[in-house]
Amino acid sequence: MNTSWMYINGNASIREALEHIDRNLQGCIFTTDDLGKVTGVATDGDIRRGLLNGLTLDSAVQLCANTEFVFAGAGDSREALLKKLDQKIRVIPLLDAEGRLQDVYTKDRLPGQKEQKVYTRAKAPVRISFGGGGSDLTHYFMQSGGAVINATISLFSHATLHKRDDSRVRIYSYDLQGTLEGESLEEVCRQEGRFGLIQSVLKTINPEFGFDLYLHSDFPMKSGLGGSAVVAASILGCFNELRIDKWSTYEIAELAYQAERHNLGVAGGWQDQYATIFGGINFMEFRADQNLIHPLKMNADILNELEECLVLCNTGTIHESGAVHDDQRKEMQKDDVRNLVDKNVALTYTMRNMLLRGQLKAFAAALHQGWQYKRQFSTAISNAELDGLYDFAIANGALGGKLLGAGGGGFFLFFVPATAKHQLMNALESKGKQVIPFRFEQEGLRSWQMRDTFGE
Repeated sequence: MNTSWMYINGNASIREALEHIDRNLQGCIFTTDDLGKVTGVATDGDIRRGLLNGLTLDSAVQLCANTEFVFAGAGDSREALLKKLDQKIRVIPLLDAEGRLQDVYTKDRLPGQKEQKVYTRAKAPVRISFGGGGSDLTHYFMQSGGAVINATISLFSHATLHKRDDSRVRIYSYDLQGTLEGESLEEVCRQEGRFGLIQSVLKTINPEFGFDLYLHSDFPMKSGLGGSAVVAASILGCFNELRIDKWSTYEIAELAYQAERHNLGVAGGWQDQYATIFGGINFMEFRADQNLIHPLKMNADILNELEECLVLCNTGTIHESGAVHDDQRKEMQKDDVRNLVDKNVALTYTMRNMLLRGQLKAFAAALHQGWQYKRQFSTAISNAELDGLYDFAIANGALGGKLLGAGGGGFFLFFVPATAKHQLMNALESKGKQVIPFRFEQEGLRSWQMRDTFGE
């Protein structure tokens, strides 16, 4: 709206004021002093009453202006304006700090909500695996078909993304205790160092804008919890929030797999990507034609009991999953090792049925049997120290367990009945091992966006 016809000097005549009102079509005029400060408002009704009370068309318009008027400031919300208009007020002047007219609001003309900058966030959970490990490797299931059971738990990787107005890229990683930055994504991706996974994800999606990316995780690196896939998923979740055509859960899993396995060249299976993105307890089947994710709908009491019977133990040693998988691939060329993987897959189907029927004691025994199979896949999966820790846990009440991830280090998962749980935890801690509390996490990758009010 052109506000030039909405105000007039208070010393101007009523005749001039009526000419302004005739032009602005709002039925009123705001009066100002010599400095331009709004001093009052005169409606056509105010002017008519003034003329009836003896004023003339040549009288100063300020003589019939109302100096007690409703106005708006720059910080007034839409809600506040709507409430003012609800009070039978036709026109609200927007005044600056000096009281000068900036704009005019009416019921038909309210300020639009300007689109503000946003930031996006994502969090993705790690997984614990119960059975079938090794069968999610492409070179295995393309011939025989694979199956695994896993569950996501309440340890997350977190990502925050701020889109920039320039092409500059800055990456802050709490886990790596470092920063990677450059004038463009291309420059950032050329730099060598410990940011290889993050760079690989960014190369895979190739965003065409600058950004600041902040990353941190609730778990240590190289822990056997599928952490690389979890970090990749959280990054992808942030960028997906900015897309109009959003990636599906399967597509995000495939992008994460592509980034780590193909672009970065780290050997490994498929389950980590699907687990963190889908979330919950899942039975996964891997076939040459397609991978299928089957959520296990377990009775709530069984699920709670399973959660209470599990102990997550940090061995204090890291593992290099890619190296373990490379060695395992070579070993799988041997008929006896491949036969062990076949047995593990068959056992996984049995474990699925045990969980659904609540046969937890039998499940614990199957967990133990699966570990006996897996530790023979490759000499890189276990060692004397890890075997000793497992035997120690069994001697202190555990009924079964397994090393999580590819092997070689990271976390042990033990199944222990309620009456022996305290004994097991105390025994593990007496050996300097850390017991990590957790809960099952039913949701997978979550992402959202918020207005960037903190940057104002």
